[in-house]
Amino acid sequence: MFYVYIIYSKTFDVYYKGFSENVDQRLIYHNENRSRYTANKGPWELVYLKGFETKKEALVEELRLKKLNRASIEALIQNHK
Repeated sequence: MFYVYIIYSKTFDVYYKGFSENVDQRLIYHNENRSRYTANKGPWELVYLKGFETKKEALVEELRLKKLNRASIEALIQNHK
């Protein structure tokens, strides 16, 4: 499976959208400051996760999410719970 995820930093009140085959490991990576954009902005928590059968589908969805504004991201997260 391929996953698109959104993580949230309460400390900096910011969302990050990404793609991974192993979301648990990727979250650890973000929280260990090993990703340039998310470094020193944590702690990060997973707030949205969606799985896809193909890498292409997941990457298309990641690109769509990255184009959304904050209100749309927050609505997506609320509707996904």
